[in-house]
Amino acid sequence: MKKTNVLILGAGGQIAKHVIEFLQEKENIHLTLFLRNAQQIKTTKGSAINIIEGDVLNKNELDAAVKGQGIVYANLAGNVDKMAKQVVDAMEANGVKRLIFVTSLGIYNEVPGAFGKWNNKMIGSSLVTYRKAADKIETSNLDYTIVRPAWLTDNDEVDYELTQKGEVFKGTEVSRKSVASFIADIIVHPEREVKASVGVDKPGTEGGKPAFY
Repeated sequence: MKKTNVLILGAGGQIAKHVIEFLQEKENIHLTLFLRNAQQIKTTKGSAINIIEGDVLNKNELDAAVKGQGIVYANLAGNVDKMAKQVVDAMEANGVKRLIFVTSLGIYNEVPGAFGKWNNKMIGSSLVTYRKAADKIETSNLDYTIVRPAWLTDNDEVDYELTQKGEVFKGTEVSRKSVASFIADIIVHPEREVKASVGVDKPGTEGGKPAFY
């Protein structure tokens, strides 16, 4: 069975850790975990896992990690627009096409009503950065999936619905485990959601602020 090499950027993040749990025992997946501090990865059950300490904004470190990969999944924080450019450039330079990149709800003004206004107020400055990242990815030659999750919870559940770019975003919250399940599904079935920007929320959470806020 041919293995798919999957690079996870920001592998110490909470969503990424769930993705690793979903994928680490799949025989046809080889994971490379790229993060600033390897100690953030406590345990890994699968043998086909490589861990690299590095910085996405370091061109040489990122190029070395991207080379030979089949899929890149990025779950990053901070200067996400600059990181997106680095990721796109490294993938194009190394002939790697499939990218999954996590941003945020609200980057297209797709969140309606009072919740949309509240969301913009709470994370307005970050939305600009995430939108620039999305624009960079969408104008690339990559086979991308941009993931736009609602406000995140730690609920131990997989329960989500999807919306596409141009559609009104539905709910207010979603579990990290649900977002990870969606991402893992794309990694296993990379032909899905190509050239797509996908909103992810929990059904039935429309209206008002997230319940936990």
